[in-house]
Amino acid sequence: MNINEIIDNIYPIPEASKVKLTAFITEAAYPKCHCLMEADKIIPYIYFIKKGIVRAYASTDANDITFWFGSEGETVISMKSYVEDKPGYENIELLEDCEFYKLETESLRKLFNEDIHIANWGRKFAERELVKTEELIISRQFKTALERYKDLMREKPNLLRRVQLGYIASYLGITQVSLSRIRAEIK
Repeated sequence: MNINEIIDNIYPIPEASKVKLTAFITEAAYPKCHCLMEADKIIPYIYFIKKGIVRAYASTDANDITFWFGSEGETVISMKSYVEDKPGYENIELLEDCEFYKLETESLRKLFNEDIHIANWGRKFAERELVKTEELIISRQFKTALERYKDLMREKPNLLRRVQLGYIASYLGITQVSLSRIRAEIK
């Protein structure tokens, strides 16, 4: 997915504004297993996935808990760093070799002050991230693991082919054995 498609998918802006915005975007590539973001660190960048899959997880004393997957066209961001300039709580690990578009948060903030279209794009971007978070919380609170698995099959079927079952089980809040039962039940 190219950067113009990603920008337009968030919120279309005039070509002149898009040119200003993309002037601050660089490309970066990292190998599978690379930690793109670490918990307890301020992350001064926003990443847009050009190619690959990542997972967001939090570590506990007992294990890592996966709470989000991102793939082509999606944004990788520490909202706490983005909004408050404070260390985030998430780790972001690459599950495949990945290519990204990278934007420095401080550059984006300056563009917000210079271009109303980019400021509106940033507002829409933040609103979309808020809705994604809200949907995740509601799903975790009110849906069963089976319902969440079916949602994953419907909304992101490519993840099921590209992501280890252990990470999917963690995302669903169940064991791999329970995930195997769910998968057998659906077939």
